[in-house]
Amino acid sequence: MKRAGSDAAILKVYDTLARAVSEVSTSNGQYVRIYCCGPTVYRDAHVGNLRTFLLADLVRRTLAFSGIKSLLVQNITDVGHMSEDFEEDKIIAQSKLEKKDPYSVAREYEARFHEDCRALNIEAADSYPRASECIELMIDSIEKLIAAGLAYQGEDGSVYFDATSFPSYGALSGNRLDALKPGHRYEFTEAGAKRFHADWALWKTAGNRTEMIWETPWGRGFPGWHIECSAMSLKYLDGKVDLHIGGIDLRFPHHENERAQSNSLIKNLKKSDEEAVTLWLHGEHLLFEGKKMSKSSGNVVLVKDVLERGIDPLAIRFCFMENRYRSQMDLSWNSIQSAHLILQRWRKSYQDWRNSPANYSDSVANLVAEVSGLFNDDLDTPKAMILLRGVERADLSPGEKRAIYEKLDSLFGLNLLLPLQQKGLSSEAQKLLEKRERAREERDFELSDKLRDELLQLGIEVRDTSEGQEWGWKIS
Repeated sequence: MKRAGSDAAILKVYDTLARAVSEVSTSNGQYVRIYCCGPTVYRDAHVGNLRTFLLADLVRRTLAFSGIKSLLVQNITDVGHMSEDFEEDKIIAQSKLEKKDPYSVAREYEARFHEDCRALNIEAADSYPRASECIELMIDSIEKLIAAGLAYQGEDGSVYFDATSFPSYGALSGNRLDALKPGHRYEFTEAGAKRFHADWALWKTAGNRTEMIWETPWGRGFPGWHIECSAMSLKYLDGKVDLHIGGIDLRFPHHENERAQSNSLIKNLKKSDEEAVTLWLHGEHLLFEGKKMSKSSGNVVLVKDVLERGIDPLAIRFCFMENRYRSQMDLSWNSIQSAHLILQRWRKSYQDWRNSPANYSDSVANLVAEVSGLFNDDLDTPKAMILLRGVERADLSPGEKRAIYEKLDSLFGLNLLLPLQQKGLSSEAQKLLEKRERAREERDFELSDKLRDELLQLGIEVRDTSEGQEWGWKIS
């Protein structure tokens, strides 16, 4: 397989299948073909979901920074994803709650997903195929699997993939077929209709369902969740995925089943045992204030919650990048607030540095190369953020600092070059800030603390850093 550019830096990431850090490459010699599992659009994506989508964005930015092209396909699951109580489709369940047509529900949350991604400066994918608009692709894939003897119609009329037909099942997740117990999550409702308890539905018979169903050679019904990604990824990436991205919770059963389906489809087509996906990249779970983010825990945080507190949503991106994508991280309002204030200070500093001509010195080139190397080294964004934090205090000229921000802003995606947008300070607040700064210089800490409290009453939060006094509007 040809590498992604002979003179370009090579991005390496942790491949879940190989359980090793591996080079990202391009199988067509033109661009890296990327598939990222997208949202199920029955609710707003919380910031834990967005951490996965940021992972895809960081990959693309890193490749682009090295001059490597990529093509990203991200599906929109608007049908087929069953609720965890196994009773009905998540979209239909939400449509009943909202008393709306299921398609209008899906389109509304899809639009909000795109808005949230823009707020975090996550660049748009090249294609967003919707599951409901790719039914023919899925039917065609299922027909091929049946013809190859890898799938069958069960006693209930649904079509199932024969898990025992795929010898390396479990290689991705570490699960073994002989160890899987009947009743595994998402797969137990068809007990008695399947030949083997670990087989999964490719197509479900409609039964009493009347919405979001389609005619097929096997009767009226709707797609299983797993076949959607196989059909869409192979179609829109021309039969090969160089890099498949998703959250760690999708590794099993979704990605394990997808791998079995996709490999079986290309084996039937290409007559080879080639992997349909070269590398599998997974992002870890997000905790919020010590707990896994979930509705039941009452700690779900949405982008709109961040905005309502007066926080720049890129503070979320900042916090994510201070943690390695494949490490579980614990987010908090304090860390988000701190990131918000740092971003304000950095943007103000850049506006000051703009008064000097950009100086692309050897020192600048060396630091930029070091940061780029960290991104290419399995997306080591925590170390890269440390280097970025050090720019303010570095023994560099304003022109050199300006050049660093201008060179690296596209890689970090933090919009460091934006003018600082603050509500106007009243003359009273401005005088208090200046008075407090003098008090700090004169080491009159009692007066300094008193002035801090007065500013807080005006809605202004003041922090003392090694670079001096910084302030921002109090976050509610």
